[in-house]
Amino acid sequence: MTLNCIIIDDEPLACELLASYARKTPFITLRGTYNSAISAMKDIRNTPVDLIFLDIQMPELSGIEFARIIPKETKIIFTTAFDQYALHGYKVNAIDYLLKPISYNDFIMSADKALEWFSSLKNKTNDDGNRFIMIKSDYKLIRISLDDILYIEGQKDYVRIYMNNGEKIMSLINLKTLEQHLPEPEFMRTHRSYIVHMDKITVLDRLRIVFGNKHIPISDSYKDNIMSYFDKHTLS
Repeated sequence: MTLNCIIIDDEPLACELLASYARKTPFITLRGTYNSAISAMKDIRNTPVDLIFLDIQMPELSGIEFARIIPKETKIIFTTAFDQYALHGYKVNAIDYLLKPISYNDFIMSADKALEWFSSLKNKTNDDGNRFIMIKSDYKLIRISLDDILYIEGQKDYVRIYMNNGEKIMSLINLKTLEQHLPEPEFMRTHRSYIVHMDKITVLDRLRIVFGNKHIPISDSYKDNIMSYFDKHTLS
């Protein structure tokens, strides 16, 4: 499992240090660094991440204030030079709280806590008795078996779930939230707008997955993970 993360810190040296730690951590993919919470806000809304290493004392918008407005699915590890903020971290459900100067050992231990949290969330659906999700659709609560899902398309704040039998179920939930409740690598993100049930794929045409007349793109951000999955099953 890989966690997508960003780093927000108004101190360039501190930001670059954490970035160097992230780049050498195998289960962390660094999606960007920012010198303020405001500069990160638009990107977070357009492309959500799993984890933010977030400084607390910053101009205009503090890390504590920023933590209150990001999606609840995004987890935070606070980084600060002041230990009096620890209580605030717990109030916004932070994964951990790192006190500067931060060593790589400190960093990797906190990152591992985050990985354990996300892994536990995904594993909730891995047991045979829990191979389903409950989705709200048209004022109803619908039980959907994981085995019946073909692929899922994200449409802003909605998802459309395409089933094996041709049925389509729409729900007011974002793709990132739903992704966290699906087991990997059985379900994998292929594009910012698509999650695919990998066991259902029968045709791969260049960088497109083919389901009948539907061609699902594989974007550069997810290409390596998807092609690595197929390489394991490809006869040379």
